[in-house]
Amino acid sequence: MTEWTVHGRRQVYGSPWVELWLDDVDIPGVGRVDHHVLRMPKECAVTVVTDGEGRFLMLHRHRFITGRWAWELPAGWIEPGEAPATAAAREVEEETGWRPGAVEPLTGFDAMSGISTMHFHAFHATGATPTGGPVDRSEASRVEWLTEREVVGLLTAGEVADGASLAALSYFLGPHRLAAGRAGPSGK
Repeated sequence: MTEWTVHGRRQVYGSPWVELWLDDVDIPGVGRVDHHVLRMPKECAVTVVTDGEGRFLMLHRHRFITGRWAWELPAGWIEPGEAPATAAAREVEEETGWRPGAVEPLTGFDAMSGISTMHFHAFHATGATPTGGPVDRSEASRVEWLTEREVVGLLTAGEVADGASLAALSYFLGPHRLAAGRAGPSGK
């Protein structure tokens, strides 16, 4: 298999949040086609926040685009010049009202690599101290510390619908934990 060749591109729409481009690509075995590409001007950070008691900090919110209530992790844009870990900590505090302790990288991933440049940096933050409530109250209807059993139940019931949250939690509970040789977030 060879790589696709891009012969040109033109912007169809642009804003500070999203751009839509039409790329003229040559697909081996198919030929030249116009391919839509969503370009995201900023990368994103998503954070799994755990405490020393095996609980996870999560948000419950409604997403008007999907018309669905679901549980999510704190996440948001990385501003120009901002370190991804700094953005992760900022987003946790703004969205939850909890200031995270140590913030360590987990993994990175492309959310929709077949059509979008959206890239996420996933982090694990340990410990958190309350700061008096979320700065942006529009982010969630509830902010709660949930046990690992509750989080796994939400994951298996489809109550974590956000792709970034699903990916970060799955990575944390699976490969991250296995690589560290731990059975649970507190090493139990």
